[in-house]
Amino acid sequence: MTTPNRRMAPTGRALAGGVLALGVAALLGGCVHPVEGAGAAERWSATRIAGLEITTGPSGPRPGVTDARLVVVGGDGGEADRLARNAVDDVQRYWADELPATFGRGFDPVARLMSYDSTGPGGTVCGSDTRGAVNAFYCPADDTVAWDRGRLLPMLDDSFGPMAVVAVLAHEVGHAVQFRLRTVDGRTSSIVKEQQADCFAGAFFRWVAEGNAPHFQLSTGSGLNQILATLFFIRDGTETGFEAEGAHGNAFDRVSAFQFGFGDGPVRCARIDDAEVRRRITQPAGGRRSASGEATGNLPVIDRGALAALEATLRAAFDRGGVTRPTIDLSPPACPEVTVTAPATYCPATNTIGLDLAELARLGTSPEQGQGGIGDFGAFAEVASRYALATQHGAGFPLTGLATAQRTACLSGVWAATVRAGRGAVLQLSPGDLDEAVAEMLAPRSLIAADVNGAGVPSGFARVEAFRDGFTADTPALCLSKYR
Repeated sequence: MTTPNRRMAPTGRALAGGVLALGVAALLGGCVHPVEGAGAAERWSATRIAGLEITTGPSGPRPGVTDARLVVVGGDGGEADRLARNAVDDVQRYWADELPATFGRGFDPVARLMSYDSTGPGGTVCGSDTRGAVNAFYCPADDTVAWDRGRLLPMLDDSFGPMAVVAVLAHEVGHAVQFRLRTVDGRTSSIVKEQQADCFAGAFFRWVAEGNAPHFQLSTGSGLNQILATLFFIRDGTETGFEAEGAHGNAFDRVSAFQFGFGDGPVRCARIDDAEVRRRITQPAGGRRSASGEATGNLPVIDRGALAALEATLRAAFDRGGVTRPTIDLSPPACPEVTVTAPATYCPATNTIGLDLAELARLGTSPEQGQGGIGDFGAFAEVASRYALATQHGAGFPLTGLATAQRTACLSGVWAATVRAGRGAVLQLSPGDLDEAVAEMLAPRSLIAADVNGAGVPSGFARVEAFRDGFTADTPALCLSKYR
């Protein structure tokens, strides 16, 4: 985060997985290979996401299913290529039905599938050397989807499971769909192409979650969480602005696009254009520096000035006439009626938010410091969630249960919207801050999306969706009416 008129020394923000992830994210940045020449509103349910039941069953390849017979050029017949071949087959089966049904036109399968080993001697795909190309991409010149079986696919499978490979290839086939629908052309910006492809991937995974895919199955609980974690892993770094060639979006924007497709279907994806992206994108145009021109960095979260600034933003976001504001205490509260939720606990009996400064300091460290931190914004968002509980308490809402947890995530999103750069708040978002919130909500324990005792919905998808609802609505009214 930044404090206006107070310049912070820039610090790098680590991607999940450390240095290797950074390298892969950079290489995946060119997934449409260059050639020279908000989900629909619905009634919220504690047990459903985007109309589907939250499930905890298996995710991954279906056992005992015959492998696809697609021809793959350059493949070695190994496990990585088998997984990729089955993934592309399912994706293309989805589009073979969806394009005629939704857009009134047929889907021609991708002309060529190509596998290569980035650790090998190298070859040429789409005019580029494959040696060291840890990547997957679509080449519009010859309608090819290509992937690296040597490093990329095994690394995705090892880190996130086989559905991560399916996610990446669904994204690449999504680029082929763009060119068939003519929703993009040579003048379309990278960010529009990539947001559309993420959205098309989301529409495909809705079909998988409904049980329609021949080769794969997906639970809407932990299985969908793994897909979102994959998007987080391959997000743009803070040095990349959304106007850059090859920009895909930060984690918040990539997850948002995926959720549009999952919840609203491919028609919503086809509406993504430059104007739509610019209206909602949270990734700055120019990269690491914030939109206000301040240098970005990680604030010392237990600094008294930083805590005072945080409290000022919370009051500005939530204080309303007739509701007593909570007191923020710099020590954990004595409140036997609730479970302590470090680094911040809300005690309704005394209307006090007690802080565990040692835990807050640890959480506020940059991820690359290796202390288990999530960054300054992630730590402050956990405190904001407890302030959101005080707001609910003052308005007469219950403080326990799944609806409370989602309402809290939504209200935390409202607070985040009030500290966007350019709004004059004493704290302002820096590049990478919203990604800290996404990482926190995809973790097994999320305080941003938890009730007064720390309990919440098991679906990371649902948590992020509620946060995004608040961030987009920019007012508590939607949160209080939707999540009941």
